[in-house]
Amino acid sequence: MPEFKLPDPGEGLVEATIVQWKVAVGDTVKTNDIVVEVETAKSLVELPVPWDGTVTAILAQEGDEVEVGTPIITIDTGDGAGADGGSAGETAGDEGTADGAGTDGTTAEDVTDAATAASDDMVPTPPDGGGDEGGPGPGGREAVLVGYGAIETSTTRRRRRGAAAAEEAAEQAGAPRRAKAKPPVRKYAKDKGVDLTQVTPSGEDGVVTRADVDRYLAGGAASGSAQHAAAEHAVPPAQGAATGDAAPGVGPDTAGGDTGAGGRESAYQRPTLSHSGEREERTDVKGVRKMMAQAMVSSAFTAPHVTEFITVDVTRSMELVERLKSDRSYGMSDLKVSPLLLLAKAMCLAVRRNPGMNAVWDDEAQQVVQRNYVNLGIAAATPRGLVVPNIKDADLMDLRQLAEALGDLVTTAKAGRTQPADMAGGTITITNVGVFGVDTGTPIINPGESAIVAFGAVRRMPWVVGEGADERIEPRWVSQLAVSFDHRLIDGELGSKFLADLAAIMEDPARAMVWG
Repeated sequence: MPEFKLPDPGEGLVEATIVQWKVAVGDTVKTNDIVVEVETAKSLVELPVPWDGTVTAILAQEGDEVEVGTPIITIDTGDGAGADGGSAGETAGDEGTADGAGTDGTTAEDVTDAATAASDDMVPTPPDGGGDEGGPGPGGREAVLVGYGAIETSTTRRRRRGAAAAEEAAEQAGAPRRAKAKPPVRKYAKDKGVDLTQVTPSGEDGVVTRADVDRYLAGGAASGSAQHAAAEHAVPPAQGAATGDAAPGVGPDTAGGDTGAGGRESAYQRPTLSHSGEREERTDVKGVRKMMAQAMVSSAFTAPHVTEFITVDVTRSMELVERLKSDRSYGMSDLKVSPLLLLAKAMCLAVRRNPGMNAVWDDEAQQVVQRNYVNLGIAAATPRGLVVPNIKDADLMDLRQLAEALGDLVTTAKAGRTQPADMAGGTITITNVGVFGVDTGTPIINPGESAIVAFGAVRRMPWVVGEGADERIEPRWVSQLAVSFDHRLIDGELGSKFLADLAAIMEDPARAMVWG
């Protein structure tokens, strides 16, 4: 049987994690049908199969980390096509573009394990309410070739055709309904020898959690929600009988008797607090989070970091933001305009005045590489971890172009569709900690760069304005900027000048007209 091997999803990555199978043993697939979703160190990617045929075996399970080139699924093509076991990148690489996910709209099948496809603890997740996803168009999804991009969002498993009817028929025949659980929980229960149908679920929609399995193993089959409810209504023995409907401390029947001097009733009942679920939880570090951790450790222990801070009156920048939002003559009313946008433009101007900030240390060649372009990185927090995509040639863009690029970058990152190429080649980065209400920080330099700027929260604060006899205190919009830089090639003077220029532009955006 020809084996479909895990291809390189892009950028020379060496491994990926199996997130979700779209097919099961016995399913019929067509060329370019999506068969599996994998997570690399940089993005989520859907992989198409390069042959027509029938799935005969699934060789890697959900959650497994698989090296590139490892067989992950076997396809019976009927005529021996693809028997060399080549990857989709080798077999289908000449297609140019995907031709859809098949004509019958069956690209998103429920995930089943080859060894446990008929077991009681394998259950399809309820359908997402959408229609068939067989081809391009509204509500559909177009299949892509290997390396052509990631999906927009993490997919939701659809119930296999006939699964709902089969389950209902089995229930009517007296067979127990199969338990609902996520793949890691199913594997955990299987390793512990637990039948999930015997475990009382506490998750939403009757989903069994790992904590439920542990409670079952400990002999407490009651669900976590039931235990919690019981704890809430329990009254410690030392406090006497349960209270009536009257408010605490009102009337003689409140607590069932005297509890203190003079027959005064006790209005206080000590709450019953308890831990529910596991005391500790462990999560495997994979994909983006694993890469982020490795990159941060490498940067922190390779480049000698220096961080400087400055507090800035950004009132004029805030006023400019409001004008750009409301005045249609600027042509910006249809775009997201924020202080971050002005800082991005200020970064490009400050780099032009201080080009040494846009260089990098080449350790192997023992050289300083000066970049005469600005690929501006924007650190983005996503559910999968921190990613730092960058805006290519940001220094050549006007404010509107920069706003469009920034909006696309953030939207793509939050949707999990940032491509490896979008995160490569950055020269200097902004991390906007202010969106979390944080004033400042000491950011770690993104690998391959030499400086990163932290933008703190913008707050109304008392500020001294005017000079001499006109000096007074007024409420102003104030923020803090911090810059961390590689002290091997950036000395204190250069770092300080860059930060001062950045603050000067944010304090008075009119300087951009002169410096730009």
